Amino acid sequence: MTEILSLAGANLISPIILSFALGLLAALARSDLTIPEAVAKGMSIYLLFAIGFKGGVAVSAHGIDQTLVLALLAGLVLSFALPLLAFALLRVMTGLSAVDAAAVAAHYGSISIVTFVAATSVLEGRMISPEGYMVAVAAVMEAPAILSALWLVARSGGDARMEPGLIRELLLNGSIVLLVGAFFIGAITGEKGFAEISAFIDAPFKGVLCLFLLDMGLIAGRGLRQSRGVLGLGAVGFAIAMPLVSAMIGLSVGTLIGLSLGGVVLMMVLCASASYIAVPAAMRVALPEANPAIYLTLSLGVTFPFNLTLGIPLYLAIAQAVTGA
Repeated sequence: MTEILSLAGANLISPIILSFALGLLAALARSDLTIPEAVAKGMSIYLLFAIGFKGGVAVSAHGIDQTLVLALLAGLVLSFALPLLAFALLRVMTGLSAVDAAAVAAHYGSISIVTFVAATSVLEGRMISPEGYMVAVAAVMEAPAILSALWLVARSGGDARMEPGLIRELLLNGSIVLLVGAFFIGAITGEKGFAEISAFIDAPFKGVLCLFLLDMGLIAGRGLRQSRGVLGLGAVGFAIAMPLVSAMIGLSVGTLIGLSLGGVVLMMVLCASASYIAVPAAMRVALPEANPAIYLTLSLGVTFPFNLTLGIPLYLAIAQAVTGA
């Protein structure tokens, strides 16, 4: 417990977390602080390219092995299965309709790439090197949860709209294309390619991440402010309990397939995080009757800050205790 509190305390006073806190407090205080949308999008593009490229370089150095294939398969299965667990918990813990519960569940089967990037940064700060191919696992886990949510609604007698082109749109989602594309560029060019652009990819990374999380704090704070009265204690409790349960599943799977300490932590983070970019866009098309104030506030306003401040240090401490690393 002391180790967990120490990790959490160190994480809470890092520039990354304090930047998020600044944005959150500014939004709750109704400050006019804003990050221009074009700047925020540019930072997102930079972070996705950097993390994908570095992951590809790591795979180039490591090579393809059985653990990589197992990790990809595990990510795929988990993204399909976790929404089923989330849906069951939501039906027990909240009074949400089947449609709203399915929409929320989809977010908790998909992943938050920013939480993944933040966890990677924490691991780097502690000199822990995860498998580079965990970037590919993150990409694999983006979309399957949406299909699970549509199945849950159809099973409950609701109207889930599989619009023409939705699957294509999911697979060609900008974040997935950029992440996977940068991953392959890094894998093809390897260490030589990294050396050519390291001044761009490596040095500015944490500074850009701080500014991006400042913007995430502003968005989360506005969402919390605008959704007062929409969510009950059960829903908020779910948004904290589900990441903890999912992280333990990720711990079991990561340990079973033989990932390193860093890889296990990232598998836990991927399972514990909740999407707030790709899945909300898909829900607007596939489940337009679902309430965005519910699923966005839970994923971005509750689970994201929890994982960023307490979850990542907790997952790291648990993984260290279990793996003995």
